[in-house]
Amino acid sequence: MTDTAIDGDIKPATVASYLRRHPDFLADYPDLASELVLPSANGPAASLAVHQLRGLREKNATLEARLRELTAVAGDNEKLMRRVHGLMLALLGSRDIEETVRNVVRRLTEDFQSERIRLIFFGDLAGLPDEPWLLREPHGASGLPEFASFLEHNDPVAGRLAPEKLHRLFGDDAPAVRSAALMRIGPDAILAIGSADADRFHPGMGTLFLDMISTTVGSAIERARKVA
Repeated sequence: MTDTAIDGDIKPATVASYLRRHPDFLADYPDLASELVLPSANGPAASLAVHQLRGLREKNATLEARLRELTAVAGDNEKLMRRVHGLMLALLGSRDIEETVRNVVRRLTEDFQSERIRLIFFGDLAGLPDEPWLLREPHGASGLPEFASFLEHNDPVAGRLAPEKLHRLFGDDAPAVRSAALMRIGPDAILAIGSADADRFHPGMGTLFLDMISTTVGSAIERARKVA
């Protein structure tokens, strides 16, 4: 329909403007709803009722898809919560610092399917095992200039790390690590988890569970040190 006047001086734009201001117009004149037709991109013109029904079905399908997505996320979060709880119980039962760090690595490997784990301790803490996944930095934070920004802010970091950071953490395994998560563990340790999957850890992911893991591990290590 063009802007050519209809029924005297009334133009289609005027009718359209009136209907926009009175969206309940067809409720007062329901007989018009069955007579109006709307163009369809997929075929011939459809009645207003059919058009509205199609729109409602499309919205319903969108809402159902969103509900399925939220249900899946809720299920994943529940699984992660159970794993964090299992980690906490395992650490509570640890008798010393060696058993504590071994339980950290075991739980992260078995329950969280973590591929590569590194624990970096500042100084020379007694009782730590000699394992490839445990690193010591005698100079503390000053001996890790690559991680200065991370150590300053203390917030968990997830995503792709620069080559020098990967090499410092994973050594010869660095080329196989395509994404990683970093967590500060108490005042003098770092926990790093590396993955060959580039999408396993990314900047857009939530850090709630990383925070929970770092807090749980940090508390367990501090308790083990006091017992020793």
